[in-house]
Amino acid sequence: MQIMPSTRIVPSLAGWCCQRGRALVLGAVVFASATVALTASGAEQFEVETSRSGDRIEVRARANIRAALPVVWGTLVDYENLPEFIPGLKRSRIIARNGATTTVEQSGEARFLFLAVPINVTVESTERPPVIEVRRVSGTLRHLQGRYETEVSADPAHVQLRWIGSIAPESDLPLWVGEVLVRHLIEQQFRGMVREIERREAARRAAATPAAGK
Repeated sequence: MQIMPSTRIVPSLAGWCCQRGRALVLGAVVFASATVALTASGAEQFEVETSRSGDRIEVRARANIRAALPVVWGTLVDYENLPEFIPGLKRSRIIARNGATTTVEQSGEARFLFLAVPINVTVESTERPPVIEVRRVSGTLRHLQGRYETEVSADPAHVQLRWIGSIAPESDLPLWVGEVLVRHLIEQQFRGMVREIERREAARRAAATPAAGK
């Protein structure tokens, strides 16, 4: 992973953390670029972009993955096992199902340097293949709405996975801190999802190899 940041020390953040009763941090990294291009283990292209729109942070992420669509979809909707491969997510519990909509309680934290911000949120996830729509019902995030999109390429062994959405952290978080945290969180979590899809695809292929050779 290669990131080109510019760095500056912001002492006022330490005072803010004291008021919040959280760990002190004496500085933070402010990214000059809102685009982070990454190389995952098997993904041909992996990109996360963020931009600010008022008090909301617009997010676009995408990855081209060499995997079968059922593997991609099965990983996306494996709600209760998400903490096993999504960084920062400690708990994910299904509390209701209504047709194509699943309501999930999630808790964890967004971390950046020495700053940790707890996140507790309840979301509704509505599965409308090839799209999964997600929206906040309640919790510490003031706003969360977006969707996963899956698109099979000309080669059916490749799928493009996209996340498009917007997030607004809790209101007393300084604007620039919120954007840095969201960008870092989305980058880590989207990469965790991609890696798990790749792991499951590799396991599927390995399991199919002996049968194919008979």
